[in-house]
Amino acid sequence: MATGEHEEILERSTWNKPLEFVLSCLGYAIGLGNVWRFPYLCYRNGGGAFLVTYIIMVFLMGMPLFLLELIVGQYSGLGPDQAFTNIAPLFTGLGYCTLVVITLITIYYMVIIAWTLFYFFASFTGELGFGSCHNDFNTMGCYSATEDSQCPPNSTYYNKQCTLVDEICKSYNFDGASNRTFCYNATSTVHISRVINRTLATYEYFRDYVLAINDATWDNFGGLHWQLLLCLLLSWIIGYFCVIKGVKTSGKAVYFTALFPYVILTALVVQGVILEGAIDGILLYLTPKWEKLLEVDVWANAASQTFYSFGTGCGSLVTLASYNNFNNNCLKDAFIVTATNIFTSVYAGFAIFSMLGFLAHQMGVPVEDVAQDGPGLAFVAYPEAILRLPAPTAWSLAFFFMLFILGLGSQFAGIEAIRCLILDKWPKLRKHEIYITLMICLFCFILAIPMCFNGGVYLFTLMEWNTASWAILLIGMGEVCVVSWCYGCNKFLDNMGQMGMVLSKPARWYWWICWVVITPVTLLGVFIFQMSNMTPATYEDYIFPLWADLLGWMMGLLTLVPFFVLVVVTIWKRDYTGWNLIKPTTKWRPQIVKTESNLTLTKEKLSRDNSSTSVNGL
Repeated sequence: MATGEHEEILERSTWNKPLEFVLSCLGYAIGLGNVWRFPYLCYRNGGGAFLVTYIIMVFLMGMPLFLLELIVGQYSGLGPDQAFTNIAPLFTGLGYCTLVVITLITIYYMVIIAWTLFYFFASFTGELGFGSCHNDFNTMGCYSATEDSQCPPNSTYYNKQCTLVDEICKSYNFDGASNRTFCYNATSTVHISRVINRTLATYEYFRDYVLAINDATWDNFGGLHWQLLLCLLLSWIIGYFCVIKGVKTSGKAVYFTALFPYVILTALVVQGVILEGAIDGILLYLTPKWEKLLEVDVWANAASQTFYSFGTGCGSLVTLASYNNFNNNCLKDAFIVTATNIFTSVYAGFAIFSMLGFLAHQMGVPVEDVAQDGPGLAFVAYPEAILRLPAPTAWSLAFFFMLFILGLGSQFAGIEAIRCLILDKWPKLRKHEIYITLMICLFCFILAIPMCFNGGVYLFTLMEWNTASWAILLIGMGEVCVVSWCYGCNKFLDNMGQMGMVLSKPARWYWWICWVVITPVTLLGVFIFQMSNMTPATYEDYIFPLWADLLGWMMGLLTLVPFFVLVVVTIWKRDYTGWNLIKPTTKWRPQIVKTESNLTLTKEKLSRDNSSTSVNGL
């Protein structure tokens, strides 16, 4: 019998197939923003002209930073905390900054997924609740398209009943109604929606039932909305089982989460483009306004959307790439993800704006009046259009299931990045990875519970406003600078060659000038633009109190604290001094070397163990 026992340390996981890595990157980068943010930005910033600026920014800033993170992770085989420490010790805190960011994003992003799950379950009914004005929470000014369609030709749905349009117009000092849509007098003709104070049933459903804001404020946060809490809990349970064993399980889940949304999106596009009025929405979406190219705001918005759409600066891409084979062609993967990202953003715009064109036609208003972005699009405008389709229940189920899958797929990489930090820091815990993952999910779930209160949307807004905004741009700029300026861009390009990515001379010059000059300067420019246009956080008409705004700033600064703290610690410890602070350590080396080294050590360890067992057996 052996006199001592050696505790087994499991090796790092790897992708079973290269395709799993590509799909994981797609699932992470392509999310809800492609559906509810990009199409609106395109419409607001010049249609086809914005698309030109966006593609330019993708190749000058988005893809270079995306590829840089993939190479750092794949070359080193390490998570962002150790990778950036080994590249330049002075930048030890950079990797930890990315992990603070992704932790905060993971916490509040799952709340959005809970909203989609709430709507998904609420759609299992013949009469969709978000289209009704007969709920307890509805106001007297609630307007339901479903109810309005059942009113006589000379009436409209108002004050929770069918009311003669002529009476409504006269009560607002008009001479009468020309039809059920317009009020008129001697000087003007006005759409009735501009005369009476009414709100869409879908808006009241989202605000007063899903979010349950009621009269909540920062000072009166209200009670817990238990239905939303259960949706959040279920979202985390599903997410947990998808990533329970790291890339071994998430690599299988992404075959569904990354690909299936395209099936539903295609169905929505096909249904949308054949609707009456759809062409008006599509033309508004894509018609180029070339004069917009002369506006700084358009370029800044394109750069911002590029940065956020790739999910850079969060450590997740470095983590995902660290599980790659050393000779994987991540350059090809970067082009695939980039092309798919652009395609999905534009493609989703057809699904969104064809429906908005149809909705505007149905309501008799310009498309501009119904075009929204963010949650307002996904949970108010689009559901309102769904109500007017044949078989609205089926379309509602499909739409919200697509949003749920898109959101969930974006969470896998965030959870993996947090777990990678823990397991790389304490490798002995790898045999308990199931429980580590459970603790991460439980921790994030508990911290998100306040966002399930009546005033929870205010905390959600504050986190979204300050977490993935200005601070993350500085982190991305730090990543580019430490690699291209401290480590050396030519050396970094040589590392690509070591991994089998042979570059032509023009390609080498392209990546060099992007990483050394264009990408960091662009990131700095976007940061300056955002800071110059920074406004206090608000939700609709509610302006947050000063102390809440300061709390938001503290959240943003929290993401940068690890950098400055570890700069001081690194200098104080004096393990590295002078120029060595910004030079790679001896631990910065290709993962293939480390793998061979680990195999040698493992063989030697097994040999010693066998010898020890043999001796003790005598």
